[in-house]
Amino acid sequence: MGRKVTVATCALNQWALDFEGNFQRILKSIQIAKDKGARYRLGPELEICGYGCWDHYHESDTLLHSLQVLAALLDSPITQDIICDVGMPVMHRNVRYNCRVIFLHRKILLIRPKMALANEGNYRELRWFTPWSRSRQTEDYVLPRMLQDLTKQTTVPFGDAVLATEDTCIGSEVCEELWTPRSPHVDMGLDGVEIITNASGSHHVLRKAHTRVDLVTMATSKNGGIYLLANQKGCDGDRLYYDGCAMIAMNGSIFAQGTQFSLDDVEVLTATLDLEDVRSYRAEISSRNLEASKVSPYPRVTVDFALSISEDLLEPVSEPVEWTYHRPEEEISLGPACWLWDFLRRSKQAGFFLPLSGGVDSAASACIVYSMCCLICEAVKSGNQQVLADVQNLVQQFNYTPREPRELCGRLLTTCYMASENSSQETHSRATELAQLIGSTYRDHKRMRYPLEQMAVSHLVPLGN
Repeated sequence: MGRKVTVATCALNQWALDFEGNFQRILKSIQIAKDKGARYRLGPELEICGYGCWDHYHESDTLLHSLQVLAALLDSPITQDIICDVGMPVMHRNVRYNCRVIFLHRKILLIRPKMALANEGNYRELRWFTPWSRSRQTEDYVLPRMLQDLTKQTTVPFGDAVLATEDTCIGSEVCEELWTPRSPHVDMGLDGVEIITNASGSHHVLRKAHTRVDLVTMATSKNGGIYLLANQKGCDGDRLYYDGCAMIAMNGSIFAQGTQFSLDDVEVLTATLDLEDVRSYRAEISSRNLEASKVSPYPRVTVDFALSISEDLLEPVSEPVEWTYHRPEEEISLGPACWLWDFLRRSKQAGFFLPLSGGVDSAASACIVYSMCCLICEAVKSGNQQVLADVQNLVQQFNYTPREPRELCGRLLTTCYMASENSSQETHSRATELAQLIGSTYRDHKRMRYPLEQMAVSHLVPLGN
């Protein structure tokens, strides 16, 4: 008899310190997951407070408001009858951890702290958090009174453990742990964990999607199992763009692919998979089974709940899909365009002003704004009401519907040819032609001369309302 489970993972556009907005987007994702029949929902890293809070993580208010949102989630009828896995900072014994909080039926099942922190390049997690260093160990976390009153629990498990439901076993990784040489999913899989989840805050880098897909498919190819990856998307207030790419994989194949460059604030992926396919796949790998016989067991938190349902015999299972990658040129055009859209709507400015020199830098910036306008029109055409409302707020015209990118670009982008002593007729012609092609509002100051040090040739400047 099969054991078919429907699981959900998300890509959410969460804003740093926007606790109410983040709460609503989390609730919406849970409702969508339930509507699609899922009984486990995974969200991105630090989704309650937003990933890019930076030194606000040091403030007690950030921890307090995160707990208040968690309490509201626990108390919501939307979160009932589904295991919810959310991300937030947690203070335990005066140490701040980046955690997953997993709950069901107004009860917290496990708080799982991140064990490997990203601390290179654009990441500074060690500045705000401490990694949990005790592998396969847990201790009691004393709940704040606001949660004790709600859950009727005094303490809950805190540490490196897995969930044992009535029909399967679920383990958590958090972002960087997938990228480390000794990823937790290896020993979890050897210990019989069949579903691995990974909540990420992974920003866009050219061709990074290839690496993510390779890591996930290799993990499930060598060890078998189901792997869910969630990710932050959008610009949460910093200079980085988080590019989504949520996915669900099993036994080395992808079964659900999320978008990489989308203006949707909430994206939920689901897949219906048979646990017996995992068990059969693992049973045939002799070397894996030899290693499994020697692995140290993980602490298990028993959960009186099943991800599968008894009437699942006729439920169709999901089919593998071939991952579709963007070309490098598309990534260069779409990634910065998505970032600009979030920056513009959150700053509540009327648009951008861009000096054109006739050179490649300012031309590239202008083309990215035009790409943004194309994405906006596509999103509105597909029925995205949030994007439509945001555009109407920007142009201060609440019956306006953008239909053509050039027309929208004329509303959101003002360009100006600003000549210098090194300008020529050729640079003037190129700037003028580009402005006409993309439809920007164009001002020609050919006769005005500006010293080069006074020009901001390739910088977009927000226009006030």
